[in-house]
Amino acid sequence: MSTDDREIEVYRAPAYRPGDKVIARKQVKNDGTMAGFEIGDIVVKKGDVGYVRDIGVFLSQFYIYAIDFIERGSIVGMREKEIKPAGTLAAREAEHALQSHIVTRASLAQTAKELPR
Repeated sequence: MSTDDREIEVYRAPAYRPGDKVIARKQVKNDGTMAGFEIGDIVVKKGDVGYVRDIGVFLSQFYIYAIDFIERGSIVGMREKEIKPAGTLAAREAEHALQSHIVTRASLAQTAKELPR
């Protein structure tokens, strides 16, 4: 996969945090990774409301948000472009503290400023 034409999302802070309420922008079908569903079954419909449960990384490039769709009884991994906020997101105070195991350019710059000279 070429990254020339795509933003490498992990170079910045995630757009969402655990607990954020989001809306699915598109329908999602099971690709074979959802237990209890047949391949091709709809697991999320456009407009379904869910909550960010966790954040992971795929291919060291993209954030994957584990969205808990409570009414559907499923947790689905979705990309940032596949969801939108449901209302106003909570204030973001310490962006670099969200996932300390992810190194971003912003966190590297902050660390460099804090080092004694």
